[in-house]
Amino acid sequence: MRPPRPVVVRQERHKVQLVVARIGRAHGIKGEVTVEVRTDEPELRLGPGAVLATEPAGAGPLTIETGRVHSGRLLLRFEGVRDRTAAEALRNTLLIAEVDPAELPEDPEEFYDHQLMDLDVVLADGTAIGRITEITHLPSQDLFIVERPDGSEVMIPFVEEIVTEIDLAEQRAVITPPPGLIDASQAVIASARDEEGDDGAPAAGKDA
Repeated sequence: MRPPRPVVVRQERHKVQLVVARIGRAHGIKGEVTVEVRTDEPELRLGPGAVLATEPAGAGPLTIETGRVHSGRLLLRFEGVRDRTAAEALRNTLLIAEVDPAELPEDPEEFYDHQLMDLDVVLADGTAIGRITEITHLPSQDLFIVERPDGSEVMIPFVEEIVTEIDLAEQRAVITPPPGLIDASQAVIASARDEEGDDGAPAAGKDA
């Protein structure tokens, strides 16, 4: 159930831009670079022919010419980058893919970060805990950063044992937290979606 690695950079009307990799050291003398992969779909996002925006923007766009795995690391070569000096100049550049917001991962148990952001987090009985405001990717697991109604935050590991359901239609994540993860006695029903009036206007006391 762990989500793919891309992180949302910004969302526009018809596209979402996701960070899919960070360029590391130059490899060899012919323009190859190592990359830190931040997507669970590298074959799709980082294959030959892919055109990627960059951060900083002045480094790109970059078109992937070749890719290969060497000693467990993905190596890429970009069109126009032919020597070690040019490759080293790209170090720490973020590679950004443009994705249709309606696009879903191939695995139905996986989700892009932008699909999970702002979901209501509730217990199995419907008691609301808060809303996802950030997703943190750690080497061992991924975490939901959930803002509670009182403004405090709680970290929820995104693992099947705790996050039992992701319902995009209902815009909620159902959790079964172990003792001590959250203070369930302070949880309140605080979903702004449930509190909106029939006309869609924000509920009283909520920011517009």
